[in-house]
Amino acid sequence: MWVRIDNRLVHGQVIETWVPYVDAKTLIVVNDALAQDVLQQEIISLAVPEGLNLLFLSLEQLKKIHTKLQDEILILFANCQDARIAFENGLKFQVLNIGNVHYAEHKIQICEHVALSPEELQCLRYLRKQGVELDFRCVPHRHIQVEL
Repeated sequence: MWVRIDNRLVHGQVIETWVPYVDAKTLIVVNDALAQDVLQQEIISLAVPEGLNLLFLSLEQLKKIHTKLQDEILILFANCQDARIAFENGLKFQVLNIGNVHYAEHKIQICEHVALSPEELQCLRYLRKQGVELDFRCVPHRHIQVEL
C-alpha cells in the first residue's frame, strides 16, 4: 500500500509513473467532496487505464473498510489533514509520499513541488512523530531532502 498527498489527485503523473512504480492494482481517491460527485468521478475515470480498479471514498467510507485493504493499492489524498484523519481513524501507513501541494498566500515553498501552510507543517510534524516517514517526491526516482 502506498499513500500519497497530491492536491491534483488523479492525473497523468500518477497514472504513468506512480501506479507502475508501486505496482498498484487499485487506486483509491479519498476525498469527501469527490466521493459525492458522480459527474467528476466519471470524468476522472476516463483517465484511468483498463485493468486498474478505481474507487472514490469519503473519509468515513475509508474508516469502515481500511482493515480490509490489501497490498497493491495506491491511496490518494488531496491534503495532509485528510491523511491525518485517516491515520487517526486506523489507516496505519509507514510512509507518506508528499507529491504536490500548490503554493498559495501564507504558504512556505519548501521544495519545487510543495508549499505548506503552518497548519500543514504541523500536520506533517504530527505524522512524523507518530513514526510515519515523510517522502517528498514528485516522481518515483527523484528523492528530495526536506527539513520541516
